[in-house]
Amino acid sequence: MDIWIISTILLITLYLLITEKISVDLTAIGIMVLLVISRILTPKEAISGFANPALITVGAMFVVSKGMMRTGGVEFLGRKIIQMAKGNHKLALIIILVSVAVASAFINNTPVVILFIPVVMSMCCEFGLSPSKFLIPVSYASILAGTCTLIGTSTNIIISDLSVTNGYAGLTMFELSTLGVPIAVIGIILLYFIAPKVLPDLANPTCQLKDGDHRKYLAELKIPEKSNLIGKNPDELFAAGYPSINVIELINKSNIYHPVRDKRMTCEDDILLVKGSLNDLVAILRNEQVDLPTSEKDLVLGAQKDAPIVVELIVSPHSSLRGQKIQHTDLARDSEIHIIALKRSNLHISEKQIHDVRLQTGDILLVWCHESKLESIRSDTQYIVIEDVYEELLHKKKAAWSILNFIGMVGTATLGLADIMTCALTAAFLMIITGCLQMRDAYRALQGDVLLLIAGTIALGVGMQKTGASQFYAETFISLFAGSSPLIVLGAIILLTSICTQILSNNATAVLLLPIAISTALGIGVDPKPFIVGICFGASACFATPVGYQTNLMVYGPGGYRFMDYMKLGLPLNAFVVITSTLFIPYIWPF
Repeated sequence: MDIWIISTILLITLYLLITEKISVDLTAIGIMVLLVISRILTPKEAISGFANPALITVGAMFVVSKGMMRTGGVEFLGRKIIQMAKGNHKLALIIILVSVAVASAFINNTPVVILFIPVVMSMCCEFGLSPSKFLIPVSYASILAGTCTLIGTSTNIIISDLSVTNGYAGLTMFELSTLGVPIAVIGIILLYFIAPKVLPDLANPTCQLKDGDHRKYLAELKIPEKSNLIGKNPDELFAAGYPSINVIELINKSNIYHPVRDKRMTCEDDILLVKGSLNDLVAILRNEQVDLPTSEKDLVLGAQKDAPIVVELIVSPHSSLRGQKIQHTDLARDSEIHIIALKRSNLHISEKQIHDVRLQTGDILLVWCHESKLESIRSDTQYIVIEDVYEELLHKKKAAWSILNFIGMVGTATLGLADIMTCALTAAFLMIITGCLQMRDAYRALQGDVLLLIAGTIALGVGMQKTGASQFYAETFISLFAGSSPLIVLGAIILLTSICTQILSNNATAVLLLPIAISTALGIGVDPKPFIVGICFGASACFATPVGYQTNLMVYGPGGYRFMDYMKLGLPLNAFVVITSTLFIPYIWPF
């Protein structure tokens, strides 16, 4: 009876995931609810997925990836790839896919994919492309490469150990490479040509707006006593380190000087009227000896409690601030709010100093304040608060920390000094504690729908194993091929493994099916070795669903994919791997 119940739940789950009648996270919650009320799982078993290492690892990786993005580490890597591609987005894609594949053959592909997701997003912003065309191929390339070596995926290691346990030889480091490398190479070529044709063309939601004139702010910077900027040519003051910053005027008491026309060096208490990008303006306030004329210098964006945050305030159409000078507004008088700059779209600001500007509808004030102040700002109807601008800020001073952190995580996991979950959690903690990321960013980096989907599908897998449904399905499937040739039976085993791994984890599939494969081989009087290798390739043929492998889940959110998008590209790729491995395994590992 339980098998029929779990089968019904499985069919309902697949229907909802494919059609997306309801959101995937709601489907995941529904799975857990049904498993509990049907008494297949206890409440503790139903939520066991939340303590699963795969879920914790994916969540931690989201935080690590965010830290890499916020410090500019990913931007640096992306820029290098774009430079190597010399402006050719097709060549850039090839470089990314090959880089992902080579790395994934030797280290856990989870951190590899999580690193390259933002690199792809950055590349797509650079070339005006849709990341949904490329993120699934990145995940698939990492999975294909995992079959090339023993350490390419933990599933290969588990199968090798189980093989020894059952009295057969384990797999050597490059034993799978003979077939794995050609499959990976051909698979990546297929991805390169087919993926752009079958995957959706969706807008990139995370593109950082370019620092064109429409994204430049007008700001005033005061040169304080003992500043290292005193006695310098204002026209050349920021040219080297902050290329977007243009010094428009130098104001000394009541006198206004043009930096190019009037040859005058900077003095103490001079005010510089500058125009520049968000990142450069904030970087100057953090790194250079300048102040805002109306506030103290205290802009330190770190991991401390109640950390500062930069936001945009747009003057609303019904605001009473319209027509008021900035210096007369409550914002300017509030000691907890610091006005950095002003932006007015498509209009010229005639006032010589920012505090004399009369605000208009649509004017944008760039301000910084502490997080605790944000709630009171949001409750004010005078302006609209835009927090997304904070996402554009890069903590470039912390870039070295984030890169070393990531390298340490990958290196530790590769050397086997700790498992990938421990490495990922440690890296996430270090990202925050070293100031690469604020806690608010870490929470926002967690993609709740993906994490819930992992927890729900893990619960479904536990239910299938507990009720014996997985065993029943496997044995029923194999019985259909009784009396067939060894090649047909081998193909059936690989196909079954590929089907199971779309729902269960790779490791669970291997543990479940390897004993069945060995007993099937012995039953028809052939060497089990081809069947053991077949489980390796079948367990990694997990392309048809987002829940088939955790890297598929990682690209689900950033790519804006639907369940069916995986099937369009994944089913042909699954068929390719299953058919190719079925035909060639007997030639390399004879029956």
